[in-house]
Amino acid sequence: MWIHNLNPVLLDLGPLEIRYYGLVYVLGFLFALWWLTRYRDKIGFTKDQVYDLIFYLIVGGVVGARLFHIIFWEPSYYLANPLKILFFWEGGMAFHGGIVGGLIAAWFYKKKKDFNLWKVADLLSIPMALVFALGRIANFINGELPGTITNLSWCVDFGDGQCRHPVQIYATIKRLLIAGVLVLLSRKKHKDGFLFFIMITLLGIGRFFIDFLREDILYLGLSMGQWTSLVMFLVGLGILLKWYRKDIKKIIKV
Repeated sequence: MWIHNLNPVLLDLGPLEIRYYGLVYVLGFLFALWWLTRYRDKIGFTKDQVYDLIFYLIVGGVVGARLFHIIFWEPSYYLANPLKILFFWEGGMAFHGGIVGGLIAAWFYKKKKDFNLWKVADLLSIPMALVFALGRIANFINGELPGTITNLSWCVDFGDGQCRHPVQIYATIKRLLIAGVLVLLSRKKHKDGFLFFIMITLLGIGRFFIDFLREDILYLGLSMGQWTSLVMFLVGLGILLKWYRKDIKKIIKV
């Protein structure tokens, strides 16, 4: 058993705290900026257009992730503490909402500058999966989202005296594996949007099963995260089967 004693604050500057959780999102968007800049010729963007898109994605992703968490996970807490809505660096970001918010923001930018939305979504899929993995590491540092009680040798005491599954680490590994799958698939020719919906499908089914090891409130036998991930998986799978059968067949033949 390992006792969790990590400090979520990287730097304490009096009235200003720099937390690992907030730093992860900053690094994630910087990585996405670098990635888009490197491959901008594939989507026909100038550097300024890359910067504009990243700005839209930051706003849409952060707002979407925050709102999703507030509405679906802790509405009563934030109604009682409305100012805490702004303290996103303390945790409380739902990646389902981040994806939806990012898509909506990209769609608004598309109205300003016409481009192939799904080609851009494919390009961003790999950095997105990596950023989501970093997010789970930040959750682990914060000591939040603990798993169920277990007696496995790698269990972690998150401060309640119980030894629990480090589900944040499981999720990190899963998301890194998904990023690896996306890298391999990106080397093959495919229809625009294929990588994005592969990511959506794999993230959904992976979260669904890993959350059986999380200690969450259940609704009809499943947690809120499992219900939303199940919807995510079914939507992704449905789109893949309807629009990307040829690309799926290429994978199966390999």
